[in-house]
Amino acid sequence: MAVQNSKEILMERASEEHEIRDMIAMIDSMMEGGVSRLKVKVTEELDAGERRRQYHHGRCDIGSPWACGTPFDVLDMGEKD
Repeated sequence: MAVQNSKEILMERASEEHEIRDMIAMIDSMMEGGVSRLKVKVTEELDAGERRRQYHHGRCDIGSPWACGTPFDVLDMGEKD
């Protein structure tokens, strides 16, 4: 019985590693395609392996510190500790 459980655990880990590699490949392909920002959302709404791309207009960035070039959570490049 212990052999069966360890075999199941190994198969589950291999499946999880495959899913991780698939996600990395998806992100890499998007970056190579010129996507500069993305949000990855894991959901049960899609079938396994299915992905959906949704365009975001970025209007929430208008007037934000990041869009204005004054992000408060990032140090200036010339600033030293």
